[in-house]
Amino acid sequence: MSRVSFRDLTKLYDKGVVAVDHVTFEVADKEFFVLVGPSGCGKSTTLRLVAGLEEPTSGEIHIGDRMVNNVEPKDRDIAMVFQNYALYPHMSVQGNMEFALRLRKTPKAEIRQRVDEAARILGISELLTRKPVALSGGQRQRVAVGRAIVRHPKVFLFDEPLSNLDAKLRVGMRTELARIHRQLETTVFYVTHDQVEAMTLGQRIGVMKDGNLLQIADSMTLYNQPVNRFVAGFIGSPPMNFLAGRIEDGTPLVFSHNSLRLDLPPAIAATLAPARDKPVVLGVRPEGVVLENRDCPARRALRGTVPCFPAGVDVVEQMGNEVIVYLKAGNDALIARVPPRDAPQPGDSVTVGFAPDHLHFFDAETELALA
Repeated sequence: MSRVSFRDLTKLYDKGVVAVDHVTFEVADKEFFVLVGPSGCGKSTTLRLVAGLEEPTSGEIHIGDRMVNNVEPKDRDIAMVFQNYALYPHMSVQGNMEFALRLRKTPKAEIRQRVDEAARILGISELLTRKPVALSGGQRQRVAVGRAIVRHPKVFLFDEPLSNLDAKLRVGMRTELARIHRQLETTVFYVTHDQVEAMTLGQRIGVMKDGNLLQIADSMTLYNQPVNRFVAGFIGSPPMNFLAGRIEDGTPLVFSHNSLRLDLPPAIAATLAPARDKPVVLGVRPEGVVLENRDCPARRALRGTVPCFPAGVDVVEQMGNEVIVYLKAGNDALIARVPPRDAPQPGDSVTVGFAPDHLHFFDAETELALA
């Protein structure tokens, strides 16, 4: 078994800085697990604790059935891929991929077999004689992954490996990493600040903030059922819209925000009954913001939505298969995602509706999800 377990893991730095705060979770055997969060949240520190590059202040780390707190990095049976590739510039691709195996005194025939197999999987067989300086960024990252593959480790550790690649290469390498994981069926612990990367790669995703692990779930659960406002705002691109207000009496309950009074659907009102007369935050994903303008009177875009308020179109971003619309309504800014055929123009006046099944509510003080 190559599961990775964290039991009440804490890492403190000088002056009481808490990098990892009593974290407990498990990466399952053969799982592709992604830890995501903003810079400085503790995700890379957690990865380095697994690798043995940092020592925990307290708690335990287990790889399989063995606690590895006091095990040297070279004896943990892990392989790590870094953001900066960390290739030896004076060695060929083949030399880089062979290096760790030579240190282990692996038989030459086995070294050759492992390198050839990894090169075939990654599509870099024709690059084996080249030096890193003659490779593109994407090719260098493939070599770094290949160097990890040949070791046949129990666990692969990836520390933001795609950060230095351009957008097109990142998409391609995401696909390659997912395919390699399916082919090798090895445990992967992957760290990134890019929530798109996390959602497309992770079988499960952990969201981290300030050293705390806030939620672990699959990508759609994180997207549709965030446990708090931070997770709701961090997962999803463009991010969720937020409006601060109160729950007040109505028919049966109303969300009040400035001059806006939003009648709540019965199912949501029942859930929010304990929050009556309390400050809350309404969250709506961009695809839950529905627009109608006076140039399209035949289209009933707002049918079935909760009607809200007029707004002005500020900026329109044409994305090809979708359009991102930035709206201004008084002091509020909103983002909508609409099909190209429904796209307004900058300067248009529109009526905004919220799709009832896209409404999220959070406690204003604790920021925990209410509905």
